[in-house]
Amino acid sequence: MFRRSAIGALAVGLLLAACGSDEPAATGADPDPQRVGPQGRVAQFIVQCEVSHLAFDDPIVLPWQPGASHQHQFFGNTAVNSDPGYDRAVGADTSCDQRLDTASYWTPTLLDVQGRRIDALGLTAYYRPGDGVAYDDVVAYPAGFMMVAGDASADSPVGTNIVAWGCGSGPTRDDTPPVCAAETTLRMIITFPDCWDSSRLTAFGSGAHVRYSDDGCPESHPVALPQLQMAIDFPPVDPEGLSLSSGPIESAHADFWNTWDQDKLEREVAGCLNRNLVCGVSG
Repeated sequence: MFRRSAIGALAVGLLLAACGSDEPAATGADPDPQRVGPQGRVAQFIVQCEVSHLAFDDPIVLPWQPGASHQHQFFGNTAVNSDPGYDRAVGADTSCDQRLDTASYWTPTLLDVQGRRIDALGLTAYYRPGDGVAYDDVVAYPAGFMMVAGDASADSPVGTNIVAWGCGSGPTRDDTPPVCAAETTLRMIITFPDCWDSSRLTAFGSGAHVRYSDDGCPESHPVALPQLQMAIDFPPVDPEGLSLSSGPIESAHADFWNTWDQDKLEREVAGCLNRNLVCGVSG
């Protein structure tokens, strides 16, 4: 079984403990304006998390309906179930290296050709400005904010700009899982919307409250949030016949619930993204 240290060596290879500090990442990392991170030169901060638990719950799409969802693998907040109550979840324990990142991240589980679960090795969450968004316009997610990326009902690719597969931190992105070398990982990459309508904290899975930036945010969704990209690593398994607990491999999707320590999240956005710095990585 790979541990998080192996993921760092194989798939990320660039993380430091700076974002794990209680200080702003930009301060703790002593950031270099020329530093390049996993997302390139773009401003970014990064968190790594292990699987916290598995459950047939979804507090965004099926709130207050325990056991009603397909199986999800949860990362981060260890207390999340079908109950969408913010006060119950905020401040709970976390499986992330950043101890103040008590947000919850979840995806359907990956299944082999015989329907057996393939356990994830871990998650890397990248926070960055979206396409065409000025770095100093980005604001932190409001407390309790929820969103979904991808389409659980899809039976054809939604586009690699939203859901992609690759091998470790390599640059190639495919619509379906590729064959990966034994010394790397199979990686699922899901990119979230980053423009908010400024009023609704959730649309219960419909996505109506958020949009993807395209040379900036549209007038209907004018608030620029960090663009979250989740990378989930798996062992480099045979891709033939892979599916997800939500259905075919094209049904890949992910959910995010902002139950971060809100002050810490705001410090990360201000100290890294708004200063156009790469934080939490070695150069």
